[in-house]
Amino acid sequence: MSTAGELKERVLAGERIGREEALRLQEEPLEELTAAADEIRAHFCGNMFDMCTIINGKCGKCSEDCRYCAQSIHYHTACEESYLLLPTGQLADQAKKNFERGVLRYSIVTSGRALSDREVDQACEAIRAIRRETGIQVCVSFGLLKEGQFRRLAEAGASCVHCNLESSERFFPQVCTTHTYAEKVETLKAAKRAGLSICSGGIMGLGETMEDRIDMVLTARELGVKSVPVNLLNPIPGTPFEKNRILTNEELCRITAIFRFLIPDGMIRLAGGRGLLGDKGEKCFRSGANAAISGDMLTTAGITVETDMELTKKLGYEVKLGNE
Repeated sequence: MSTAGELKERVLAGERIGREEALRLQEEPLEELTAAADEIRAHFCGNMFDMCTIINGKCGKCSEDCRYCAQSIHYHTACEESYLLLPTGQLADQAKKNFERGVLRYSIVTSGRALSDREVDQACEAIRAIRRETGIQVCVSFGLLKEGQFRRLAEAGASCVHCNLESSERFFPQVCTTHTYAEKVETLKAAKRAGLSICSGGIMGLGETMEDRIDMVLTARELGVKSVPVNLLNPIPGTPFEKNRILTNEELCRITAIFRFLIPDGMIRLAGGRGLLGDKGEKCFRSGANAAISGDMLTTAGITVETDMELTKKLGYEVKLGNE
């Protein structure tokens, strides 16, 4: 039996595979690997497809030096837009529009190291309004908040906190120097202590190795993450990563398949950069991925909700909330 077949059977039997076993999968024939990953996905998740949309709730002038980001004050990019946290009405209106289109999860994302206490109070007001007026789940990506702030967000009705690890702890200093990997890990732990589910993944194509990607997911797994965003780097002119090679569809399929082996019952979520794939992620959705961010991203265009709804039907998926 092949390595992919052997490890698939062990995962289906409820066993967790480790780092060395996952590394063996990078050499497996792609078709066999992705078919095994899709079988694992079907076994643990059925035809569930978790779709979310995001809103750029606070834009630009970010103090952090994340080397992929158009919103950082450290780089000169074409992203000149900048505004404070959007008002409650605007955040709630966008949530309602997405819910009416069949989206069940909505994430408010803000630039900057962390929201202030005043901004957290404002966000709580918006979350309460969204929860009163719709049935959509509200996720937040507000930076490096503390446990008490997360508790206020949970009490307001937020259900999930997003904070990407981006890569492995070893590679992270090549991505950002204004905050640490340990701070990200503590943010996720604080959110979990506050009773919130956690969502964390990274960006593929920063210059990391497969070992870095696997280590990132293993860290996420140990933290209890069940939603893993898989972003494909869209090299932004003016950022240090502007000349990075864009990964191929086949490379991303292999990555998503290996992630499925590591978190078999999770939501492997195609996120930013999916529009760079000619098939809008269809091959990855046959390779273990079963979730997506739909609509526009933060500073780049995405794929419309309507297009994604048609794609999920074509693939035999049903839009539902995934297990957290």
